[in-house]
Amino acid sequence: MTGMSRPPRRLPSPRAMVVAPQPEAVEAGAAMLAAGGNALDAALACALTQGVVDPMMCGIGGIATLQILDPASGTHRVLNGLGTCPGAAREDMWAADFLGECPDGFGYRVKGYANECGPLAVTVPGALRVFADAHARLGRRPWASLFEAAIGFAEEGWIIRPHVHAMFTLDERPYGRLSYVEKLGHTEEGQALYLRPDGTPKRLGEAVRNPALAATLRGLAREGAEDFYRGALARRIAAAMEASGGLLSLADLAAFRAAESAPLMVPYRGFQLALPEPPAGGVVVGEMLRILERFDLTALGHNTPDYIALVAEAMRIAGIDKEAHVGDPAFRPVPVEWLLSDAYADECAARIRRGERASLVRAVSDAPNTTHVSCTDAEGMVVSMTHTLAVPSGVIVPGTGFMLNGAMNWMDPRPGRAGSIAPGKRRYSSMTPTIVLQDGQAVATLGAPGGAWITVAVAQVLLNLLDWGMGMQEAVMAPRFSATGETIDLSNRIPRATERALQAMGHATKRSYQSYAFAGVHGITLWDGVPEGGADPQRDGYAAGV
Repeated sequence: MTGMSRPPRRLPSPRAMVVAPQPEAVEAGAAMLAAGGNALDAALACALTQGVVDPMMCGIGGIATLQILDPASGTHRVLNGLGTCPGAAREDMWAADFLGECPDGFGYRVKGYANECGPLAVTVPGALRVFADAHARLGRRPWASLFEAAIGFAEEGWIIRPHVHAMFTLDERPYGRLSYVEKLGHTEEGQALYLRPDGTPKRLGEAVRNPALAATLRGLAREGAEDFYRGALARRIAAAMEASGGLLSLADLAAFRAAESAPLMVPYRGFQLALPEPPAGGVVVGEMLRILERFDLTALGHNTPDYIALVAEAMRIAGIDKEAHVGDPAFRPVPVEWLLSDAYADECAARIRRGERASLVRAVSDAPNTTHVSCTDAEGMVVSMTHTLAVPSGVIVPGTGFMLNGAMNWMDPRPGRAGSIAPGKRRYSSMTPTIVLQDGQAVATLGAPGGAWITVAVAQVLLNLLDWGMGMQEAVMAPRFSATGETIDLSNRIPRATERALQAMGHATKRSYQSYAFAGVHGITLWDGVPEGGADPQRDGYAAGV
């Protein structure tokens, strides 16, 4: 028998692509690309649909960070819509009720869960302002068209998927947070939408129809985002907050502005990593890779004990620096240039070579209630956006069908700290929508949901792409590990022999029950201009080419 060869590819290579964790949302984004929309139009149609079909992850009541690169207009900007504390918030409002950090580091515990569930947990939602600002500048299709798919899924219904069911049934009481069923049932509308008559969450394959949300989205499609921040919908939100004892006011909504900046540009082995500035997580990813650039990683072997130990040490160092320095730069300067400098990377690498080990007791960050979309089009526009409800508040504004974020859980109840509460202040978020450039051209885009794991997961996928030469699907599927504390957490696909070797080196380890663990990275490569997508199997999504 003669040698065998691969059959020729019969499908045409796509010219544009969208990838996200929800199949319905990918469908919406791909349809927008096929209808002539650009990458931004597609990403926003995808994101609005995500808010319908992943209601505990994201939505118009949430917050967002968007990075967009548009070669045609010369635009490369980051829009940051992280939620701000309401004007009535006080630094000491929960000081007497502080119980400690959540055991896994995702937020803080106060008596009565006031900072996690209910109206006091709500910060100013920034997602829709980001959507509108970006679209006004660079959108191609009409604003109303972005809502069509989302309205259809809200009205006609969608089915409970595996990851949605996993989140609906998640019990976070061991970590000092409420179970999700308690948040789903916080309001009568939530109970009617998401719970069965016996009070348990809807099961796999059961339908969710949300005509109230469809009506809300129709109003926003017709009236624009100003309706949410200054119009009739804003007044409904403010009235609901006042009636229930919340802090969010009409003035807070009207005053909200997305922060806009150029991305951080971080060099790595001849590439440029375009990352969002603080209080998003780009500086943390950048610091990890600046340290690791000082080592010959491929000589160690992929995911060998020595490789894991080295990368974990860079994770810890960056985590310690994040806790000490990274917050809202409007309230306290963040030493970004120093953290990303050659001199500091050299110093950190020297400490690692001397055998020093950093001690990171706990990393405090946002909970894993987040989602992501990456999109590219045939004209070279690249969009990467991560958006979230933070820790969902459970609050559905009566008659609107959408849940508000619970991002006050991110704020440190203790006065005088980098993350302490202050009116108008934003807390650090690990959201890190990323674009990779080579010689000024975009060659990859990626990002992830997953709380404190976002930065460590994005960093590992970047290593997989840029050091190991993996394709995007291979890069997001490769087994990951995490060091956001003293212990190195391992995916269940990392061999036991590797774990035993790490333990023999003096490292504490913990094995995850998940085969695909530690955030859910989704991305696209653009080598030679041809998009290739990768969707993390931990979630339910896929990549669609057009």
